[in-house]
Amino acid sequence: MRDTVLIVDDQSTNRDILKEILKSDYKIMEAVNGVEAVNMLSQYREEIAVLLLDLVMPKMGGVDVLKKMNEMKIIDEFPVMVCTGEDNLDVVDQCFSYGISDFIRKPYESDMVLQRVKKLDSLYKSRRESNDKLRKFARVLQSQNKVLEQQAKQQKIDNVNLMDSLGTIVEYRNTENHEHIRRVKAFTKVLAEHMMKEFPEYKLDDEKIGQITAASALHDIGKIMIPDNILFKPGKYTSEEFDYMKSHTIRGYDIIAQIADNWDKELMEYCKEIARSHHEKYDGRGYPENLKGDDIPMAAQLVSVTDCFEALISESLYKKAYTFDVAFQMILNGDCGAFNPKLMEAFRNSREEFKAIASESGPVEDAMEEANVEV
Repeated sequence: MRDTVLIVDDQSTNRDILKEILKSDYKIMEAVNGVEAVNMLSQYREEIAVLLLDLVMPKMGGVDVLKKMNEMKIIDEFPVMVCTGEDNLDVVDQCFSYGISDFIRKPYESDMVLQRVKKLDSLYKSRRESNDKLRKFARVLQSQNKVLEQQAKQQKIDNVNLMDSLGTIVEYRNTENHEHIRRVKAFTKVLAEHMMKEFPEYKLDDEKIGQITAASALHDIGKIMIPDNILFKPGKYTSEEFDYMKSHTIRGYDIIAQIADNWDKELMEYCKEIARSHHEKYDGRGYPENLKGDDIPMAAQLVSVTDCFEALISESLYKKAYTFDVAFQMILNGDCGAFNPKLMEAFRNSREEFKAIASESGPVEDAMEEANVEV
């Protein structure tokens, strides 16, 4: 059971302060230098919930401890919070590059330390549970694939169920919003139906809408391939990290392409289009290919709107939720990027149906921070 905080600091006063803050909620272990810390990490790695690490210490400093943890392949087993008075931003960036989860400066504020330690602990507990579910789902999917070869007549039905399972895997790993896939699918179906009625030139029909709705569950499947230290980073991304994060579109396309041979061809085409292009923007300022206008597949255009809107009205680790009305107007105003004007007309006409779907999960809250809807 991971219920222990390891405090690594050569100053006994600093250790005592942290111990006093955390002792009511966690068991405490202490190390006075990096060498002692590495030994304790090796011995107690399965008991540690959070590591609090000073940088400047005798024998072995904090950066070298991080290097050693990477060599031991344990940097992702529990969160590392660097606690230091270091002002050098290059050193801070170096620590993040080695996989730390958070950074706090001395002198400590008791409430802030406890809150951030608990949040990191909770995040990693959820992640471990999600990864366990991911492995279980993977085993189930592997066995189901053999069954699919003998059930050709049921292929479409089984494919939709499997896509929902894969979408659920992504939700559990993300750990922030387990309603996301369900609501994206519901919003996508409503928006597509309005497009079918109001703009017949896009040649949508009930069958296509059903396939696009099912395929929308896999829009973020590529995030399975994004490392935890990037996917769960609490601060802002560096440009390199953001580029890597954006690669989930290409990675999702590649994952689907690898399994497409055994699935319905048209359904898989929608899955690939959505995974690859749901972050493209109508004015060409999206990614990964800067597609413009109707060069963006309609399936991806639909999910781009619904994914963005759902992110706005949902609370995450990094922001409060926007109210329905504010989020709806943000989409129409182009605050989240440019969308197809015809799609915006259908979106405007979908308002009441969207509101009913959003209210199923309870009222949304006012925003206190900016939404990061691009990732």
